[in-house]
Amino acid sequence: MTNLQFIAKSVQTAAINIQNTVQLLQEDCTIPFISRYRKDKTGNLDEVQIEQIAKLQKEYEIIVKRKEAILKSIEEQNALTPELDKKIQESFDLQELEDFYLPFKKKKKTKADVARENGLEPLAKIIMAQKNDDVDFLATKYLNDNIINEESALQGARDIIAEWINENIYVRKQLRRLFQRKATITTKVVKDKKEESEAQKFSQYFDWSEPLTKTPSHRLLAMLRAENEGFIKLKVEVDIDEAYDIIDELILKGQSPATPHVQLAIEDSYKRLLNPAVSNEALQEAKAKADANSIQVFANNLGQLLLAPPLGEKRILA
Repeated sequence: MTNLQFIAKSVQTAAINIQNTVQLLQEDCTIPFISRYRKDKTGNLDEVQIEQIAKLQKEYEIIVKRKEAILKSIEEQNALTPELDKKIQESFDLQELEDFYLPFKKKKKTKADVARENGLEPLAKIIMAQKNDDVDFLATKYLNDNIINEESALQGARDIIAEWINENIYVRKQLRRLFQRKATITTKVVKDKKEESEAQKFSQYFDWSEPLTKTPSHRLLAMLRAENEGFIKLKVEVDIDEAYDIIDELILKGQSPATPHVQLAIEDSYKRLLNPAVSNEALQEAKAKADANSIQVFANNLGQLLLAPPLGEKRILA
């Protein structure tokens, strides 16, 4: 996808107008200048549309740069398959690109890494296949100096499966949609801060809960400020059973001796890995929208202030 195609998905105007606008921006022309003096080039685009094109062009450049870095990193690990390369090349969504990169991202040693070092990945694959194997019996074949009993082997295998579920791009997409539709923002006061004088200006958020989609920008920013100053604790969450249902539908393959172990891995993956990551994404997305809305309100108010008569209604001529 070219930059013009990327921008055209969001800006309704002829491709030549987008091309000319991008060229003018790259020549360091300002948005007001382009809007007022290059109407013949832009097809009479206004400042808002030109600013949107500038923003989308910058977003496109960030995506291309990130894509190159991801491909280079995976290639250096000798893990880039033709299928993965195609998926990354075709994606122009930063979040999706990060999901593709997640299994290859360098990170601290995890529980799953320790389990792999102890030779438990083959057992994890057997459990994840969810066939009629007696996994409890098979676990005894993976005992060693570090894995001293059957339950330790099964726990290690579940740690690996939990990581696989966390890295599943379809699971993440569906959970994001759930958070976008049904997330609730909840706050609780920090007890030893409650009586401080500075805390009183945030007192209405000492015990607050409402749908994230209905939270006004000013309220969200106030809650985030209260959290940053240590007066409240803030959570973004969804109904846990709905989250489990989504993951179950994507991961479970019916009933088998392995099913209880996969279900335990699903619960662990959601509580320990997926929920913290996706809830943080939802909060950051809401904050970005709140910031943009606040800037727009400030700009509108400032515009009205600057256009107001400097002396009010004052007679100049008799």
